[in-house]
Amino acid sequence: MDLYTLSLLAPAAVLVAAAAGFLNAGRRPEWVPQIAEGAALAAVVAALASGAVLAAQGPGTGEILGLMVRLDLLSVVMLLLVSFVGWVVLRYTRSYLDGEDRQGAFTGWMALTLASVLTFVQAGHLGLFVVAFVATSIFLERLLLFYPERVPARRAARKKFVTARLGDAALITAAVLLYNAYATPQIGEILAAARIGVMPDAALWAAGFLALAALLKSAQFPTHGWLTEVMETPTPVSALLHAGVINAGGFLLIRFSDVLLLAPGVLAVLVMVGGFTALFGGLVMLTQPAVKTSLAWSTVAQMGFMILQCGLALFPLALLHIVAHSLYKAHAFLASGMAVEGVAAIRRPGPVAIPSGGAVLKAFVAALVIYGLVGAGFGFDGKSPQAIALGAILIFGVAYLLAQGLADQAPKVLTQRTALMSVAASIAYFALQRGTEAAMAGTLPATPAPGPLEWALMVLAVISFGAVAVAQAMFPLWAYHPAAAGLRVHLSNGLYANAVMDRILGGWALRRTG
Repeated sequence: MDLYTLSLLAPAAVLVAAAAGFLNAGRRPEWVPQIAEGAALAAVVAALASGAVLAAQGPGTGEILGLMVRLDLLSVVMLLLVSFVGWVVLRYTRSYLDGEDRQGAFTGWMALTLASVLTFVQAGHLGLFVVAFVATSIFLERLLLFYPERVPARRAARKKFVTARLGDAALITAAVLLYNAYATPQIGEILAAARIGVMPDAALWAAGFLALAALLKSAQFPTHGWLTEVMETPTPVSALLHAGVINAGGFLLIRFSDVLLLAPGVLAVLVMVGGFTALFGGLVMLTQPAVKTSLAWSTVAQMGFMILQCGLALFPLALLHIVAHSLYKAHAFLASGMAVEGVAAIRRPGPVAIPSGGAVLKAFVAALVIYGLVGAGFGFDGKSPQAIALGAILIFGVAYLLAQGLADQAPKVLTQRTALMSVAASIAYFALQRGTEAAMAGTLPATPAPGPLEWALMVLAVISFGAVAVAQAMFPLWAYHPAAAGLRVHLSNGLYANAVMDRILGGWALRRTG
């Protein structure tokens, strides 16, 4: 057996759990939850074994039974991430769905979705890559309709179906163009040719379709609506979706990063669409009263920021973002019930520290000083302008944190904690950035020097994110002001982009016939 194909044991183990689920599709299926949890844990072990093979033999390609896989640091990181999140979610499902009708079938569809993602992140052949990409969407749609009698679930599933099929068509077109351009279906050979500058016209067109597939897969504006409406599905589905499946668009861009670098215009589009989606999602998130809905809009914003990173050619940092966001969002959704209970248990929360305009200004100045000092400590030499600009954008989040501690009513302990956390966040950013870039050197391409268009987009992004960060920090001051009441209502409705999409797809008809 080719050691490079050991990674296929991960999806194979989960497929066993899927078969067990479908064979025992009813309520409280005998041994199925235990089998599913064990299979997911076996997938984690297979991912660890693949990492050992990579460390011993280096990156390579393996094939068994016509299935070609590509083992490199990117695929190993994603295998570990997906298998671990899948294990946690299936373990949670064991108790969450206990006694539910069709519990076994739910476990089966969950396992099939997980197996598809595990295959997708290690595919070494264009055909397998496309099939796994499409299968992930199809199986997820079955989970979104686990309660088919719920009208909002059907409406969200309809939008997801249309968006997914458009994304599937874009990826299939890109795969055909890549095959015609490089005369090989092997992803490794395509990337190697692109890295040395081989760029047929078909490859440039392929880059555009790859970007389109990624934008549709990762719920970018204006096709984001379905992601904010899938709350009718069980919580484990939300956790797997927001922590795993939704990242497929980002992984697609990272995997074909060498091809995308041949098309600077495509990268510029990613910056604009991703940046706008991140700003839009971040503002709307502030106005959402429900925990899970707020988390969904947070995912929209985070996916936009991930697409922005890819557009800036910061592919190692985009991968780091995927890992961090997946772990955080899986925990956030699985713990959302406890969060509501915790808030409800606080009978006397005490005064809220609302930062004034002066406190916000001091916070931003302090954050920039921290960024400059920590950055100087690590050394700005060798950092790409794109990475420095991204750090400036991220430091606005530190400023938001500092503003809470500098509010007039904030206790001294809160001020000290926010200051320490701000310094720690800045140090962590530089340390993780340096570590990820060093680890991915050779696997992912280096960030090229920006041209005039890239400089203009970076400046625009920094200014835009800075303005939104100020608005977020001062949200308690302006949100309930009479002059801002209308804006707050419009934002809480997502500027009605989702309603327009409903009308286009006939989604409102479901309400009349449901």
